[in-house]
Amino acid sequence: MTSSPDKYSVLLARCGGLAPVPTAVAHPCDVSSLTGALDAANLGLIVPILVGPEAKIRAVAEEADLRLDGITIIDAPHSHASAELAVRAVRDGTAELLMKGSLHSDELLHEVALGANGLRTERRLSHVFAMDVPTYHKPLFITDAAVNIFPKLADKADIVRNAIELVQALGIATPKVAILGAVETVSEKMPSTIDAAALCKMADRGQITGGLLDGPLAFDNAISAEAARIKGITSPVAGDPDILLVPDLEAGNMLAKQLTFLAGAEAAGIVLGARVPIILTSRADSVRSRIGSCAIAVLLAHARRARKATEIL
Repeated sequence: MTSSPDKYSVLLARCGGLAPVPTAVAHPCDVSSLTGALDAANLGLIVPILVGPEAKIRAVAEEADLRLDGITIIDAPHSHASAELAVRAVRDGTAELLMKGSLHSDELLHEVALGANGLRTERRLSHVFAMDVPTYHKPLFITDAAVNIFPKLADKADIVRNAIELVQALGIATPKVAILGAVETVSEKMPSTIDAAALCKMADRGQITGGLLDGPLAFDNAISAEAARIKGITSPVAGDPDILLVPDLEAGNMLAKQLTFLAGAEAAGIVLGARVPIILTSRADSVRSRIGSCAIAVLLAHARRARKATEIL
């Protein structure tokens, strides 16, 4: 997932040799979402199970000259039913991934969050933007910019855990996590800075594992080692984070969109914390972004398979 063909190929190459993952695609009723699912299938990433109004899906395919030969379609009368049946396909083991089509995110996540009939776990659901920013030296993961509006400390702990597990599945053993604030000092006037300090101490005490946390860090000294040096900040995270934990959804959403529209970044979107990864892209996203999201979800699915196999042994 990147504007550079070489980097993009690296992500897809990581999926090379992996079996395609059965994926329930909820309501793929526009050209972009249907093309994204079928392109991912053609690349050997997923086995799509299209869930939605069959006549509408076939009409979209005909309009865009897309072939549906051999593709399973589960007929559903409308978007709400599409979300319900797609979640059911995951619950009954038919699918290992869930992919958003042209319905609204809230419709799909509502079904995911239902008690006995949903896909919730003990973890908080959270969203990660996996971004390729041309001006940054490696992939950058921003969380949470789409699900949790004003996360509390416990929520942020789960958001960090989810993001660490994602980045580890992509091959980074110990991700560096910059916990963002408006300033780099702890102040009772800014609750997000207190949360940042608490999260770092939780990591010190083993309550959050697998990553290297530091914060609060203002955006400049999180991203720029020189800015951190000028401000007298000594940190292995400053200037080299893999993950940016934002204080709230508004800050994260604006940051991700600024990087996209002002810095030419490309973004893939994944929701974590459910029983399976959820490929959650915007209806306005390009097919390229959808493919990137699929590739990341496939790597996650196979990492989970490997972990389960190890636990059984």
